[in-house]
Amino acid sequence: MPKNREAARANLENLYRIFTVPEAPDSTLGAIAQAIAGDVAGFLQTHIVAIERSMEEIETHFASAAIPEEPTYVSDYTEFVKEHLVAQSVHTAAPGFIGHMTSALPYFMLPLARLMTALNQNLVKVETSKAFTPMERQVLAMLHHLVYRKADDFYPAWIHDSQHALGAFCSGGTIANVTALWVARNRLFAPAGAFRGIAQEGLGAALRHRGADGIAVLVSERGHYSFGKAADLLGLGRDNLIKVPTDNRNRIDLNALRSEVERLKEKNILPLAIVGIAGTTETGNIDPLHELADYAAELGCHFHIDAAWGGPTLFSDRHRQLLSGIERADSVTIDAHKQLYVPMGAGMVVFKDPTALSAIEHHANYILRHGSKDLGSHTLEGSRPGKALLVHAGFAIMGRKGYELLIDLGIARARTFADLINRHPDFELTSEPELNILTYRYCPAKIQQALSKASPEQRSAINWLLDQVCQLLQKNQREAGKTFVSRTRLRTPLYDGELTVLRVVLANPLTTDETLEAVLAEQCELVKESEIQALLEQIEGLCGMCSP
Repeated sequence: MPKNREAARANLENLYRIFTVPEAPDSTLGAIAQAIAGDVAGFLQTHIVAIERSMEEIETHFASAAIPEEPTYVSDYTEFVKEHLVAQSVHTAAPGFIGHMTSALPYFMLPLARLMTALNQNLVKVETSKAFTPMERQVLAMLHHLVYRKADDFYPAWIHDSQHALGAFCSGGTIANVTALWVARNRLFAPAGAFRGIAQEGLGAALRHRGADGIAVLVSERGHYSFGKAADLLGLGRDNLIKVPTDNRNRIDLNALRSEVERLKEKNILPLAIVGIAGTTETGNIDPLHELADYAAELGCHFHIDAAWGGPTLFSDRHRQLLSGIERADSVTIDAHKQLYVPMGAGMVVFKDPTALSAIEHHANYILRHGSKDLGSHTLEGSRPGKALLVHAGFAIMGRKGYELLIDLGIARARTFADLINRHPDFELTSEPELNILTYRYCPAKIQQALSKASPEQRSAINWLLDQVCQLLQKNQREAGKTFVSRTRLRTPLYDGELTVLRVVLANPLTTDETLEAVLAEQCELVKESEIQALLEQIEGLCGMCSP
């Protein structure tokens, strides 16, 4: 047992070294990186206060629409960058910055990103990415194998097949989700007989061909906003993005899903796709993937899983079963710039069927010719940088076990923080962490007691004031600049209606248990400020009227 503990400690120490800046070279960029690393809290505090104190002052340095007439020295521009850009940027790598899906990056990403920029490869075409194209194909195959676990002899036939691609590299989850639904739409309306396909004849002709009045995508109300964009771009209309209610665990309600499909049938609208979520943006919850796969098969429609956040959980032997059923999806989105710890912005979508992307294949005589291995023939975006290098580096340098350690650590941190909240009398957990995201709110013990006895009208009035308390608390904490959490509005099983809640994302390996304790301690101090105290006094007055 002691050997296991020693090994775990060594792994954590190695992980910490990977995510901290090494001794920087004598360069402007290195000096900036070293300065930030040397005073994380101070840098964060100076930055946030500056933004909150005078956003207008910052904007004055970016207010002119005139392009400078004369050239200037690089050294002069470097000073501008340091003073007006770097000093005012959000330090997302800080251990106390736990409010959004951004984190510290492994230090090796910086030199590799510079190399990627210097090489300036364009992944649209083999002629501009001779080595990067096969590397991107390999990375997509690695991700495909992570999701679908096909036999080893499956991949040699498909990785470098000039006619097909196992997936697509994108600038992020939005384009990945759009690509998945684009493929689903084109496959639903594939050429048949005299009909030449939706890509040629358009949506109107496609609907007439199928005798339908519309098509719809169904996703839970926790679905990412990118699906609204996809419904708009693909001609479905935002009204036909059906947002299905969720249960008390923020998972899609299967009975409500069936009811929505029946309603669509009555309107002669075809279900194009059912979307499952593996790691909701606001709460980190996972839809019942097997049940969704069964229902999609019953309907004969495309089954897409948005695993932009939770997909890398597949690296963990301990937690992989949380995503059981993902291997049944027709397509899966995973964001590299989230829990693969790659710089912004890189996303990927993989398809179970290696021939699926042929549904959106496009060519150009001067660049994307038939029979070439150009990945641009299967992507929405044209010119793209070689971000696959950064994902490839992460896989090679950290390996599956390195990512497993990161995933396990994040989930453990979330459970630790949930336990801290549950044990604190003045906070209330509003969503249990399934992965490494959770929500909670400030709600002192005596107010919790009053809410349990209050009438619906009293409960609504108290929660309305508590919403304002949480909004001010989050705003003031951001302005103080020591730590940061975000906020959102959610329906919770505790009370009827939506509540304003604080949201925490625990993916930064530099965040410690002490950091989490400091977040709550700071919030306990911030609620003593006069504006929040005035609201709490109003709440106490309402609580006094609640029935004993």
